[in-house]
Amino acid sequence: MISTNWRGFRVIAWVGQALLTIFVIVAAFLGNWLNALALVCFLVISLVFVIKDDRLPTLFDFLFVVAALLNAAGWVWGLFYLPGPYDEIVHAYTTFAITLALSFLVYSSMLNIFRNHKLLYLVTIASFGIAIGALWEITEWSAGKILPTEVVGSLNDTIIDLVMDTLGAGLAAVLSLWALQEWTSHNAQTKNSQTESYS
Repeated sequence: MISTNWRGFRVIAWVGQALLTIFVIVAAFLGNWLNALALVCFLVISLVFVIKDDRLPTLFDFLFVVAALLNAAGWVWGLFYLPGPYDEIVHAYTTFAITLALSFLVYSSMLNIFRNHKLLYLVTIASFGIAIGALWEITEWSAGKILPTEVVGSLNDTIIDLVMDTLGAGLAAVLSLWALQEWTSHNAQTKNSQTESYS
């Protein structure tokens, strides 16, 4: 079984970064400056996660870059406004990817403690993701008030987005628990081997 820290995930994440860069260039070439600006934000944020090489499992970097690509495609080709479930799927997946990556960074000092409190960890990570989803909905609403484009469709759209965000956060909590077990046991083995080499 492939580890959550498989180096191939890092390589694929860098390929995703190259694709995001191409999306930025295409949007700028077409004169879609608002889209290009949004894409640059996705590019910079995903680049930060990829560069945090030792702080996150490489799987999380890869999943975050995929989320950035899905959002980029939605912005460049207007997929968010087409009929179909694209917006809902991307909402769930983006919350899933952001929750995975950010929760590992935010709670990094507590990961060894959480290893022995699995239920607490699941609830903490799921709550963290749901909060991210709620903040994203506030951001969308605010953007609709500031920008000349309609961002939030209706109250139903917002509630469906929150439901999808909650599903993404729950899935992130489950996958994060698996990664936590692997990550903390690997770090413990590394520390033990370093201690043995010094003694």
